[in-house]
Amino acid sequence: MNKENKLYLPLVVWLTSCTSHHSPLVDALHSHDFNQTDHCETIVHPDPILPEVIDSLDFDDDETTAMILNHGTSAIIARAWLSDHATESIDAQYFIFAADNLGLIAVDHLLRAAERGVRVRLIVDDTLNHGDPNVLLALALHPNADVRIYNPNINVGTSIWEAAGNAVTDFRGVNQRMHNKLFVADGTVAITGGRNVGSEYFDLDQTANFRDRDVLLVNGAVESANESFQAFWDSEIVVPIESLVGEPDFEPDLAWRALHQYSCDPENFLPSIRERVSNLPNALRERLTGDFAHSINSVEYVSDPPTKNDEEGMWGGGATTDRLIALVNSATESVLIQSPYLVTTEVAQELFRAAVERGVSVKIITNSLSVTDNYQAFSGYQRSRQDLLDAGVEIYELKPNAEMQSAIMNGPAEMRYYSSLAVHAKSLVVDFEVAVIGSFNLDPRSANLNTESITVMHSETIANQLARQIQQDMAPENAWNTTSDFNPDSEAPFGLRFKAWLARIMPESVL
Repeated sequence: MNKENKLYLPLVVWLTSCTSHHSPLVDALHSHDFNQTDHCETIVHPDPILPEVIDSLDFDDDETTAMILNHGTSAIIARAWLSDHATESIDAQYFIFAADNLGLIAVDHLLRAAERGVRVRLIVDDTLNHGDPNVLLALALHPNADVRIYNPNINVGTSIWEAAGNAVTDFRGVNQRMHNKLFVADGTVAITGGRNVGSEYFDLDQTANFRDRDVLLVNGAVESANESFQAFWDSEIVVPIESLVGEPDFEPDLAWRALHQYSCDPENFLPSIRERVSNLPNALRERLTGDFAHSINSVEYVSDPPTKNDEEGMWGGGATTDRLIALVNSATESVLIQSPYLVTTEVAQELFRAAVERGVSVKIITNSLSVTDNYQAFSGYQRSRQDLLDAGVEIYELKPNAEMQSAIMNGPAEMRYYSSLAVHAKSLVVDFEVAVIGSFNLDPRSANLNTESITVMHSETIANQLARQIQQDMAPENAWNTTSDFNPDSEAPFGLRFKAWLARIMPESVL
């Protein structure tokens, strides 16, 4: 089941699924035997050198240098290196911060940064699916680290009965979630886009991974990202985790030692990936000279305010919604979209219809029923699919075992070839001149309820780079071309078709 969409389920099932619990992995971490081998003893942690590396790369302070992170393992390597080498601050916010292997290693990197004097601030949404509040609390107990929870009304520090009461008395408030994904080191380098913190977003899950996308930004628009983070941090709707969960039932020192040992263990953090983290500055220099990163005069980081639609109600849109509508309305030749979910309202359908009528080619790739991780959202797509086709939109749906899977996954080979793959990237290209990478799904929830963020890059080079990636995903070996005469639902097993049919009890307006 998709972690990002449990709010689509009936209330009782949803509340049960949101209840915090220890996974076996977290229990093992808490009960670590310190008489075992000291895995950290042989690992050399380098001196923090982020400012020196940025200076040596000679980025323009007045422009934004941007580089698309199209591969999952590359995206986590970049985050790990920045965590290891930041000298002043790390600010991060995520909808999902899982307590899986990747999530525990990520917490340890933040903890190590705090231990060397870096100010660490983390915001996580209250749904905390596949997360563990005690792991986040362990980080927050360090003097240099703070963790806050966005809109705590359904999970952290809330009983199931309190959550049920909140859902009845404040349905809109319970459904208001923070969907942003942002990581900023030393206020100068940011990574933002579609990836949450969890193994499947970085090509590291053994069974199911996501085709996702981030963008790394240096200088320029990072200032806007800093301002957005600060607005969330200062908001009354964002609450320190300590005030929600009370006194810890563990010794912080022991938890920190356990996190260190877990992360140092080569079975958890593969030496091959650790080596690639160490080599990142050299890899970055190669990419700068190899036409991967580009300086751009005009980059916008657009984020919804933490109290999105506080006064307008459930369906009032938002800053990211308005900017995306304006971009589609500005198109004169083409619009390319990649979105895991495609639940369109009359407003969206009219937006695309008007674009097609003025001669704009509109192409969208999304998940097919065979690969989707969210049957509720797919059922909404099924209900509006023909309307999009009638409007002249070209639709592509990702195939299972797409040929591009081995090419875009650059993690361990066994995960590259044996896990499944579904679209999770949220991207837009307008007229091969403007590229957008963000957290915004093409559905009513992103448009009206979730806070979202997008990075708008006015660069033909970046736009063409992104367009080639999306077009490759649309190629016949990777995706079906859905038409009025054919849709690939028939290619999915009966069980999946039944799940999608059953999910039609959910109204499209909350998908």
